[in-house]
Amino acid sequence: MKRSTDRILTTHAGSLPRPEGLIAAYRGGEGRLDGAGEAQLRSAVADVVAEQGRCGVDVVNDGEFGKPMTDDVDYGAWATYVYGRLSGYELREPRGPRDALKEILGQSKDRADFAAFYSAGLDGTNSARRNQVRFPANIGPIEYTGQAAVQRDIANFKAALAAADVEDAFMSAVFTGVQIGPREYYKTRDEQAVALAEAMREEYRAIVAAGLNVQIDDPLLVNVYEMYHSATGDLHGYRRWAAEHVDLLNHALEGIPEQKVRYHLCWGSWLGPHSTDLPIREVIDLLVKVKASQYSFEAANPQHEHEWKTWEGGVLPEGRAVIPGVVTHKTTILEHPETVADRIVRYANVVGKENVIAGTDCGFGGRIHPQLAWAKLKALATGADLASSESWG
Repeated sequence: MKRSTDRILTTHAGSLPRPEGLIAAYRGGEGRLDGAGEAQLRSAVADVVAEQGRCGVDVVNDGEFGKPMTDDVDYGAWATYVYGRLSGYELREPRGPRDALKEILGQSKDRADFAAFYSAGLDGTNSARRNQVRFPANIGPIEYTGQAAVQRDIANFKAALAAADVEDAFMSAVFTGVQIGPREYYKTRDEQAVALAEAMREEYRAIVAAGLNVQIDDPLLVNVYEMYHSATGDLHGYRRWAAEHVDLLNHALEGIPEQKVRYHLCWGSWLGPHSTDLPIREVIDLLVKVKASQYSFEAANPQHEHEWKTWEGGVLPEGRAVIPGVVTHKTTILEHPETVADRIVRYANVVGKENVIAGTDCGFGGRIHPQLAWAKLKALATGADLASSESWG
């Protein structure tokens, strides 16, 4: 993957705002597209790649447009798409977004401490009007069945890239999704997780075989602490799970060159206090064991902006780079380019300017208004130019 050799490159975390027509096409087909919808998808991918270039984004993707999104507010398309590409799952029990988040994060200390806030629906879940979340039940052996879907997405993206003037490109794929719902086939969750990791390896390899870089989306690495350990503060139990999780991820990446892999983690996209987010210092030693050449993470929102200091002292292995988020989806305030530049320069001073690519906290699609999303990407590019001038002179 490209590095910031003579200026700070820019990228983002993956999801970008979908056109209304594409969302409607997915909704009408309950997540599937007919012939007209497929043509609409191809056109939308071409447009979103071109728009990233116009905004000054150097390392672009397809906006994750091949992952079905049926509402203009959607926090989960990055993960739920996978159940349409795997055997062994049955989707059950449709619920509204607020009930789904409560099911996933029901043991969160943050949600207990700020129960009145979450009960008021101020975390953004009231904005999702149509989207019903179906929980996956594992009812049979897990195998990858998404060959046609991933090849379609690759073809659409490469066609768009042929007409674009950009530095580099990536496609994102989920690691394990959110491990919720009944387990009716595998005896243990560990056995199920191994089967899922080995199935998803086929998608990772397909992306890399096509000459593209793959981004592994894995919020679980830090969010499992929030989901299952924050109420008791059981850091030891969490770290035992996290070490096994990283080993499993590296198993899933077997045979894929590290230079073709970037890894994204985040603390969840809901709008809330995030008061018990796991500090990155508690997991950074495990994070850098992931066999990837670039690490993408939240660094712009108030819970994590100070964590650039965690990277001091040679934590980052030689030959690898960081992609700190320097604009965020968690506020509607548009970042000033000088603020963006300051955030970038802090990381450049700690890990080396050539080891920094400026990114976003998380995906923008389905999280913030499209107009604001594109404005934030422009601020990202302008801030990176300022940081480049300061770092290179």
